[in-house]
Amino acid sequence: MLKNVIRSIAVLAVAAVLLSSCGIRRKKYDNPIAKDTQQPDKVLFDKAVNDIEHSRFEIARLLLQNLINTYDTSEYLAKAKLAIADAWFREGGAHGLAQAEAEYKDFILFYPAMEEAAEAQEKVCDIHYKQMEKADRDPMHGLRAESECKELILQFPNSKFAPAAQQKLRDIQEVLAEAEFRVGTLYLKKGSYPAASNRYQALTDQFPLYSRADEALWQMAEAYHRMGDKFENQQAGAYTKIVKDYPLSSHAEDAKAQLVAMKRTVPEADPVQISRMKYEQENHTKRRLVSKSLGVFGGRPDMTQAAKAGSPPMQGLRPTIPVSVPASAQPTLGTNDVTISQPGGANSAVDAGPEVRSPAAGATPADTAAPGAPAGAITTPATTTTPAPGTVPGIESPITTPQNHTGTPKQQLKAQQESIRKQQRDMKKSQDQQKKVQAKKDQELKAAAAVAKKDNKKKQDEQKQQDDQKKQ
Repeated sequence: MLKNVIRSIAVLAVAAVLLSSCGIRRKKYDNPIAKDTQQPDKVLFDKAVNDIEHSRFEIARLLLQNLINTYDTSEYLAKAKLAIADAWFREGGAHGLAQAEAEYKDFILFYPAMEEAAEAQEKVCDIHYKQMEKADRDPMHGLRAESECKELILQFPNSKFAPAAQQKLRDIQEVLAEAEFRVGTLYLKKGSYPAASNRYQALTDQFPLYSRADEALWQMAEAYHRMGDKFENQQAGAYTKIVKDYPLSSHAEDAKAQLVAMKRTVPEADPVQISRMKYEQENHTKRRLVSKSLGVFGGRPDMTQAAKAGSPPMQGLRPTIPVSVPASAQPTLGTNDVTISQPGGANSAVDAGPEVRSPAAGATPADTAAPGAPAGAITTPATTTTPAPGTVPGIESPITTPQNHTGTPKQQLKAQQESIRKQQRDMKKSQDQQKKVQAKKDQELKAAAAVAKKDNKKKQDEQKQQDDQKKQ
């Protein structure tokens, strides 16, 4: 009897897998049109939705594109464009997700005031969130997912997708922080203490919700201790932060003991942080046994340790300068101290001497005549123009190098960078305007093509009627 039951269950499981792989299993579409009408554009949209639900994505996209091209004044144009993006998203794969992201971005650009714009941005965030890899692998999708989730929270703060985006952002930052923690640990084991302390410092400052932030602070204090007595203040600062911001940590009591031994003030624990850590302990997500066993072979990161509460920082990981770098050298990092000045003074030999490009002293007009020119003709030397810095001769550069400014080299560099950023913003604004104009022209062309198509069809019908009358 038991063998028959097991056999029946196995047959049903195999049948379910086959049905789902063949596209017979129906997955309901999220954004259907509830309006009950038999208009041709609505019929096309309903057929496309049915194809999406049955995984016939190519057919669905063709129907939706036909709707957009034929019924250019339809009230379902926005829904059709969103459905095309949803078809790519459901199809999946690297190519399908890239196409879906482009379609969602276009939808947000053309329909920013619609409620579905927030959903489109949430799907873009989800595209990169699902492609995130482990902390020891390429962080490209993690960084893109962080950026897109922040965009959703900032642009659509009152959307129903904002709370879920905040949790995704905590998960993403858990993975990014884990990558920084591993790099810092590697530096610490190799004895590169300035590099290790710098990594831990940036990690704890910019990702305070990281599940192992207290461990990072403890190891940062160890790195500063190995660097010598000169960095005792930084070491004490790490212990202080453990006691104050991570009071329920396993290192809290040891940090207090270290502060007492260093004759430093032991701070009081922050009650807000106590409540947050208690909430995290009560709502901790346990990793499943199957996930633990097969996680080594998969590419998905483990995000069960991510925080469940607290506002995730909205500014991403930024490089920092190690404290071992002298303060006098820090302002000059990344700047150019080369200055340009006039050689010599007013009475220098260069200014007092003859001009090299002018005719030699004592030369007659005949000496300066061009070859083949009649005697007595004086030719004017051709003047050459020097291209402006930042440009290429014969090519108009979209960004020009700003003129020199007065002030320190750092102020000059800052002014130049601000000028370049302003020009880039102007270029982007101009490109956006051109895109809008081009989109408007495309719509007008589509409308004209539709009118011409209708007129042509009308003429064909009239010609057909005339032919029928002649036959009769």
